[in-house]
Amino acid sequence: MHNNMIQHWQLYVQNLLKNSLVKSLQLRGILTLSHPVLSLSSPLSYLFSKCSSKLPLGLIGVLLLPYSANTQALSALSATTKQIINGSKPYLTFDGGVTKATDTNNLLAIKLSDGTTITPATNTSATTPIKLPNADETLADVHMLIPNNTDSIALSALIGPPYNYWGDDDGDGQGTNGISVTGNLSVTITDKNNRTISRSEVLSICGAPYKMVLTSTDGKLTTKYGIPDSSSFSSSSVTYYFNPKSSNPTICYVRPALQGLAAQVSPSYMFNPEKGFLVQSVSSASYSRNFPTTAANMMYFDLDVAGTGPLTWPAVTKGGITASMAPTPNEPNNVRVTLTGPTASSSYKPSLPQSIELVGYDSSNQPIVKYGFELKHWFINQGEARKTYSETISWCSRMGYRVPQVKDLTNASDLLNEGFTSATPNSNSHYSMRYIGGGFFSEWGEMWPYSDSGFLTERYWTSDRYTYDGNAQYSVYSGYGDVYYNYTYADNLTMLCTYP
Repeated sequence: MHNNMIQHWQLYVQNLLKNSLVKSLQLRGILTLSHPVLSLSSPLSYLFSKCSSKLPLGLIGVLLLPYSANTQALSALSATTKQIINGSKPYLTFDGGVTKATDTNNLLAIKLSDGTTITPATNTSATTPIKLPNADETLADVHMLIPNNTDSIALSALIGPPYNYWGDDDGDGQGTNGISVTGNLSVTITDKNNRTISRSEVLSICGAPYKMVLTSTDGKLTTKYGIPDSSSFSSSSVTYYFNPKSSNPTICYVRPALQGLAAQVSPSYMFNPEKGFLVQSVSSASYSRNFPTTAANMMYFDLDVAGTGPLTWPAVTKGGITASMAPTPNEPNNVRVTLTGPTASSSYKPSLPQSIELVGYDSSNQPIVKYGFELKHWFINQGEARKTYSETISWCSRMGYRVPQVKDLTNASDLLNEGFTSATPNSNSHYSMRYIGGGFFSEWGEMWPYSDSGFLTERYWTSDRYTYDGNAQYSVYSGYGDVYYNYTYADNLTMLCTYP
């Protein structure tokens, strides 16, 4: 029984010393080796003092026997050795510890859906934009420490539920108030036109490259225990550029002259005041939905082409109207389309309506991209000549044309109930809005940029009689598409005619 009691207490002290010694070494970071075993600086001495009061005096010597050999071996080392025991830093992570942010470089890292991780140190996207791995992916598929449901976040929100975006490989930081963090992260995303977009928006080659800016403030991640017990982050930012996986050549915008108040009130699905008309259809069966539906000699527009280099665009002639293509000045990848056809001195009229398809070919003579539109009305003018209304009627008739109605020229609203009828849908003001099929001035904007067309920024006669005076006709100002009335017996205005 005496031997059993000794073995029992030896086992108890062995376990006690074993567990307590490990914890003491971890918390204090100090290993003190000296002889004798029970020196005042020894953790073993400390533990012995705590345990001795609970042990029978006669057992103490027996209990220490298993450690005598080890102690003699340790005494062969230097009398006293002290060294910090270094573990791992705590880290922030958005992928379960695969990516560990212990510094600013990894704090601002991103990870693509195929597992590729890019950091500020490895970022080359300013010269070679990052291509998303899969078709139809959005920037929500690019992982980072900022969750998809916000554009800015305090790091303190990341270390708790529902995110729990942190870890410590030593197991430090557990328990109540075991870990804390300061600092903030934010992200902004814009397309190449500097339009802010969300991470869930479908990417288009027309908006590429997309610019993502990640920004951090100074911050620090700290655990209550452990060595090291913190990771520090500095104020910084990084810019990543992205392209969608699909980059097939595309017509992004169709751009006539952008001048005119009409650009300020147009529907965004049809017209961008800085870029022009959006393509409404790529199907030849519905080219009539695209710009332009009206035209005149020497009017021009530019095709904003993305996803390809310079192409060859053969001229197209249909129904007496020719579309000729050349590189847009200062924009070699884009193409300028100039329309030519009957003028005031021509003896023929165009054949309308007429569908025209433009095709761009690469160096191998392969068709790369197409754009089509359908012309329904053709206009001619007399330049600076100003005539009465009756003279205008006479001239248009001789040419086989007619004086246009208000709705052939503008979609301005009749807010003052003056009795005219304009193209629909009407604008929300006295002025026209850019709208395909909304009339000649509504489609093309101010006339002065088309310097070779003969049109002026002036009022032009219409065939619509002023409702409240039989001696007056409505006229339309080419600058803003607003409607006036002028007396037929007294006023001389510039002239234009339309066909049919």
